[in-house]
Amino acid sequence: MTYDLRPTIKVQEYAAAAVGITEIVASLKEQITKKNAQIICFETYPGIDQQLLNQLVAELVPEKVIHSEICTRPKKEINCELAKELTEDRVFGLMTHAEMNDYFDCSAITEVQQEIKATNGLVIVWGVGAALVASSPDITVYFDITRWEIQKRFRKGLNNWLAEPETDALKKFKRGYFFEWRIADKLKSQLRSQTDFYIDGTKNEKWTMIDRATYETIQKKAVQRPFRLVPYFDQSPWGGQWMKEKFELPDEIPNYGWAFDGVPEENSLIFELENAQYEMPAINLVRNYPSQLLGERVYALFGTEFPIRFDYLDTMGGGNLSLQVHPKVEYIQEKFGMVYTQNESYYILDAKEDASIYLGLKNNTDIDELFNELEKASKDSNYRFDDTKYINHFPVQKHDHFSIPAGTIHCGGTNAVILEISATPYIFTFKLWDWGRLGLDGKPRPIHLEHGRKNVDRRFDEDYVRANLFSPNEILSSNEQALVEKTGLCDLEFIETRRHTFTGEIKLEAHDSVNMLCLVEGESIELFSDDGEFVPITIHYGETFIIPDNCQNVSFKNNGKNPSVVIQAFIK
Repeated sequence: MTYDLRPTIKVQEYAAAAVGITEIVASLKEQITKKNAQIICFETYPGIDQQLLNQLVAELVPEKVIHSEICTRPKKEINCELAKELTEDRVFGLMTHAEMNDYFDCSAITEVQQEIKATNGLVIVWGVGAALVASSPDITVYFDITRWEIQKRFRKGLNNWLAEPETDALKKFKRGYFFEWRIADKLKSQLRSQTDFYIDGTKNEKWTMIDRATYETIQKKAVQRPFRLVPYFDQSPWGGQWMKEKFELPDEIPNYGWAFDGVPEENSLIFELENAQYEMPAINLVRNYPSQLLGERVYALFGTEFPIRFDYLDTMGGGNLSLQVHPKVEYIQEKFGMVYTQNESYYILDAKEDASIYLGLKNNTDIDELFNELEKASKDSNYRFDDTKYINHFPVQKHDHFSIPAGTIHCGGTNAVILEISATPYIFTFKLWDWGRLGLDGKPRPIHLEHGRKNVDRRFDEDYVRANLFSPNEILSSNEQALVEKTGLCDLEFIETRRHTFTGEIKLEAHDSVNMLCLVEGESIELFSDDGEFVPITIHYGETFIIPDNCQNVSFKNNGKNPSVVIQAFIK
């Protein structure tokens, strides 16, 4: 089958200013001469390759080089201050509301700025927070990098910004998620009007630079058409072979248990320029053009956050997911500083005959007894927790859809491929039991029984689950060419899903919202606009795509002999 691992947004009427270090140096030298530049600011997102950046700086032959970290507050002081927010937990922290300048020393900045003024010749200020140090630079260049690339670098030894050395990749991600990515994204937005050039620093072998006009224009183009995010796939403790086979993923990794194919905060966008590809974090688009992407109504509700998430969980040929629960809304607000919670749903993309889901408590379950048993299992790897006594276990079939509101104990069973259609918060999973196995790092995966006990909702028992959390498959319209069904989500969740089964062409209703969709059956479909608003786009089986609110006139054409099925999610 065809699954595009590196989808692009074609904007070939625009060109990169420079591709590769040599061209970037030449282009910047030209700008220095043109502007008679004395001060250059290289603002970097945490994770940019320092060795390459040093090389770039050296080739510009500056009179003076200043690294931003000489103006930060003492590292020990900062880390003591962050300890309460970051906590000792390997996974969870408190979402920061700080800004980058909170971690810089004003007196040190003043001293450096005086030093810059006294320098006769080119001065380059570079690093995280460099824009706070360089006063009125003549040229500002922003070095950006995708979240997934940062995570891969963490695993290879990259440390967090201003952190003490750390080997635990979970703790590195936690510090990024709750702290440094937040303050870096804020600063990136604040610098938008004064940044002259942006450099894609994701691939060290080919840095690509574009000017601000191109940076803005290609994003405006993106919100005028449907587009895909760049997916990424990763190994898991539970295994999973379906995606590896169907999406033709590299063989060197034993399994791919999960994938992000529709998470703008984590995924990236690739713009196909005339002379290069430019990759950027998709969160840039959300923060820079929220009303055009989300729509005014959704923007008013969620601000510069993309509220819908699609991702894959593959247990085909593997084991169960962990038994888990997600926090109730008041809990995630009070404990973690989040605005809304991790309501979820499981759409069964594919399944073998023995596929199943664990969902909700059995009727009349004693919560104290349940957690006493879970406590025993957490302390003794040989102790077998009797899930059959406490947790409902249902068979599943392809195209079943289950709502999982926060507080519902749940677990995906083996031999299924799950498309999670959920609210965007995605790390707030309280694992209650992990079937006695170890994580990929050889350590038991973190179990959070204290959090879990406070969030398992006894209302969500078998009677409630059967009545409210199974897909209603409510038929909304039906004719010879198309069937439209409402498959969820339950009344407690703000996302609605509709399933479109069609043989010919259909026109999509957007519901005054950004839409996220996936082709869950069929070879391929073509997305087109009646008025030619965008060039037709082909979507293959299993691919997730986004339709911005700014792009309301979208129709689908089935390219195969058999019916195609698209699942659609939007904000109610």
